[in-house]
Amino acid sequence: MGSGRWMFWTVWMCFTPLENAALRVTMRDSSLEAVRGDSVILPCSFFTTSPLSRLNIIWTLAPFSNPESPMQVIVYDHGQVIEDPSLTGRVGFAGIPWSADIILNDTQISDAGIYRCMVNNPPETGDPGIGELLLTVLAPPSLPMCQWDGETELGGSVTLSCVVAEGVPTPEIRWDKLNPEEVSLPVNMEGDDLSASVQIANVSSQTSGLYRCSATNLLGTQNCYISLFIYSPPESSSGVLQGVLLTLSMALVLLALLVLVLWLHRTGQDGKRREGKEEEEEECYNEIRYTPSLMKRSFV
Repeated sequence: MGSGRWMFWTVWMCFTPLENAALRVTMRDSSLEAVRGDSVILPCSFFTTSPLSRLNIIWTLAPFSNPESPMQVIVYDHGQVIEDPSLTGRVGFAGIPWSADIILNDTQISDAGIYRCMVNNPPETGDPGIGELLLTVLAPPSLPMCQWDGETELGGSVTLSCVVAEGVPTPEIRWDKLNPEEVSLPVNMEGDDLSASVQIANVSSQTSGLYRCSATNLLGTQNCYISLFIYSPPESSSGVLQGVLLTLSMALVLLALLVLVLWLHRTGQDGKRREGKEEEEEECYNEIRYTPSLMKRSFV
């Protein structure tokens, strides 16, 4: 009798907890990271005491881009697997029915979010077991887009801007002037930290050069470039007119001086000629004045 009672007590102790045990779900990891394009296994283990013929597993995703609108990823129900049409060929169970693990292939940034694994196995009563897992999908920076805006005349103001479409973790954006020597420029981050700008006031000829925008995270770096040339504006029409008038005035003054010099030179020559003629006339007059007397004497 004693041994029989002991065996009954042992069996009761072993099976009573199993009959009263509720289904339990365990997530081996609370968060995972995957590089875009790689495959990742999302683990979900469960414990149940009932047969698996009515096992029901549902995976859902609350994406980071829209956490208020969760979507159904994949379902296992009475031996059938149903995938979300947007994930067909990329998602599947890894160990059904003994495990609720799923594998996600060719991961995309849109796959990032909070995944929930819900397991139900009638006739077990109580709420379904639920586990949560956070998935982050890493991606290198996309190729940034560079552009400039403003006045490239001397004294003007120019704004250089750079926009990156994606990158996880968020890329660090910086601007550098590459020539004649590399100089880092102060950056103004904008919006969701995926765009950055540089403002250059009172530009000069030294502002001209090649500028580079770099977007960097732990997966790589992408660059874009802008070549900036600062030029001097042409002189205004009033300035040109003033220059022409000044040139004409100087030319007229020089011409007047030249005419005066020529007139003075010619006047001097005319005076010399006039004096020479007067001397000649006086000599001729003297000769004529003495000629009659000489003739008269000759006749006497």
